[in-house]
Amino acid sequence: MKPTIKDVSSIADVSIATVSKVVNGKDENISSATRERIKRIIEEVGYVPNRIASSLVTKKTKTIGLIIPDIANPFFPELARGVEDFSNKEGYTIILCNSDNDLEKEDAYIDMLQEKMVDGIIFTASSNRSELSIALNKSSIPVITIERNIDGLQSQNTIVSNNENGAYYAVIHMIECGYEKILHISGPMVSKPAQERYKGYLRALKEKNIEPIENHLIEGKYSGDWGFETIQNLISQRFDYDGVFCGNDLIALGALKALQLNNINVPNQVGLVGYDDIYMAQMVRPELTTVKQPNYEMGYQAAEMLVLMINNEEPNLSSESLETRLIVRGTTRV
Repeated sequence: MKPTIKDVSSIADVSIATVSKVVNGKDENISSATRERIKRIIEEVGYVPNRIASSLVTKKTKTIGLIIPDIANPFFPELARGVEDFSNKEGYTIILCNSDNDLEKEDAYIDMLQEKMVDGIIFTASSNRSELSIALNKSSIPVITIERNIDGLQSQNTIVSNNENGAYYAVIHMIECGYEKILHISGPMVSKPAQERYKGYLRALKEKNIEPIENHLIEGKYSGDWGFETIQNLISQRFDYDGVFCGNDLIALGALKALQLNNINVPNQVGLVGYDDIYMAQMVRPELTTVKQPNYEMGYQAAEMLVLMINNEEPNLSSESLETRLIVRGTTRV
C-alpha cells in the first residue's frame, strides 16, 4: 500500500495538520528541526501528496496550462522550456497543449484547462486569432499572453518582443548590403507580430528613401512549404527582386531551398533574412541571417509574471517588451 499522510504523522510523532503544513509550504511557525524531520520521513517512506485533495483546501493545484500553436515550429519548444524552468523552480507542473493553429481547438483547451482547475494559463495564440474568444472572455483565472496581442485582452499581462525594431534593423542591414528590391514574405497579417514586422520593414525603406516595389508584401503561412512555394511562383513569373525579408525562419529556410534549387546564388544574387533564430538557422549553407527573438526569456518571464498573479502579487510591469537582436550570417552580403 502507498504510504499516507497519516503514516508520516505517526512516524514523525506529529499531527496530520503539521505534516500538511510542511507539504504545502505553510510551515513558517514549525521549528526547522521538525520541518526537516518530516521532510526526511516523507522521502524515506516515499509519500506522495494528493494534490487533488489538498487543492480542495488551498484552492490551488500548483499546475499551469501552456497553450502553443505549433510544437513542430522550433521557436516554441525553447519558449516552453523557459516556462517550464521557472515553473518547476516554484513547484508548479505544466500541462502542455498544442493547438495546431486551430481556433476551435484553442478554445477547447482553454475550457479543458479550467475544468482541470489549473491556477493560470500561458497562452500563445494562433497566428489567425485577432480578437477575444468566448472561452477567453469567460476565463476566471489569470492569463498571460506571449507574442500575441489580442484585442479585448489589453488589461491582461502580455510578454512580447519588439517586432517592429527587429524588422527595421533587419531591412536596414539588407539595404546597407546593397539590396534595394526587397520583398516581404509574411505570415497571416491578422496577427499583431506580423503587422509590427511589416511596419518595421516599411520604416526602414522610408528612412533610406527607397520606394517599396510593386506587390512587395506576400502574405501566407509561417511555414517552410509556404516560403518554398512563394519563391517558386516568383521565379516562374520572372518577378524582379534582389532581397527577401521573411516573417520567420521557417519561411526563410523554404525560400532558401527554392532559390538554391533554381541555381540562384544566395547572397550574391538574392539576399535573405529570417526571423526568430531557430536552431536550424545555423544548420543550412549558407547559414541564415536572422533576427534573434528572446523566446526562452519570454517564456521564463511569462511564468514568473503568472505565478505572481496566482499569488495575488502585482507584477512589476503590466506589459513587457523584450528587445531582439540581428544575427548576421551568410545569406546577406558582407
